[in-house]
Amino acid sequence: MSVLVFAENSEGRFKKAAFEGVAFASAIAGGSVTAVVMGNMDATQVAELGKFGASKVLHYSDASFNAMDAGVFAQVISDAASKVGAQWVIVSNTYTGKAVAPRVAVRLNAAFAPGIIALPEGNTVKRSVFSNKGFADFSLNQSVKVVSLTPNSYSFAEGSGTATVESCSFSPAGNRVTVKEVKKAAGKVPLTEAEVVVSGGRGLKGPENWHLIENLADTLNAATACSKPVSDVHWRPHSEHVGQTGITIKPNLYIACGISGAIQHLAGVSSSKVIVAINTDKEAPFFKAADYGVVGDVFDVLPRLNEAIKAFKNS
Repeated sequence: MSVLVFAENSEGRFKKAAFEGVAFASAIAGGSVTAVVMGNMDATQVAELGKFGASKVLHYSDASFNAMDAGVFAQVISDAASKVGAQWVIVSNTYTGKAVAPRVAVRLNAAFAPGIIALPEGNTVKRSVFSNKGFADFSLNQSVKVVSLTPNSYSFAEGSGTATVESCSFSPAGNRVTVKEVKKAAGKVPLTEAEVVVSGGRGLKGPENWHLIENLADTLNAATACSKPVSDVHWRPHSEHVGQTGITIKPNLYIACGISGAIQHLAGVSSSKVIVAINTDKEAPFFKAADYGVVGDVFDVLPRLNEAIKAFKNS
């Protein structure tokens, strides 16, 4: 079975989702797959996709790809899919992937399923629905199938293989968008890729107390996040807002500090593998969704938790 995967990168480095996507594609194919890489990257680094199951990489190395629009990315991927006769095309369900995957499906006249969370069973794929409150199975009946994989949905491990790299060129047709500027949210760990997220709500009482969140995040090498009311009053930037109207995340560990757990917030974080809630209100809705709950004041709990984790790491 021929499977093509788009391995996304940023500033010359692969995202974790790229490795996950390649491993996922390899599992579907039952072996090696072809990956598509766009942008100015070192060929040696590109070849490392072989460690996750890619046997061949089509590398479109024109540096201008770093600033082109989703329509151009879709042109490249669909042309590559036709070139290798791909029956499945795998894209990560990131911001870029959400813009690219539907366009690829249209160009290939393919069946499309966004945000799948497990390996397909035959032609059937699974995705979460209703703000992660249920699951739905979709049957993809076209000969070509395009799916986007929800990050952190598939466990994978690094192997020892290597991939052959084929340098490719491409002249986009009808590029109607020009990207003049890209502003990226600053932070030690990108929120959408973080394995651990420490999040704060109105229980922090003000931006001057956010050092409690940041200190714990530093200890855990985690990303920081916040609830919608916090971003609305500008205690934290909107780029840190997680929830139904913000960013949807799926980390291995989500620590909610002083957040009540309104349904809109839970919609964006309920897929986290482990949820810890810290709140003074023992009736807070978050405790019903959390794996672990701490009834206590964040101003007391967070410093003690931080020191305990530091002591554990040092031991």
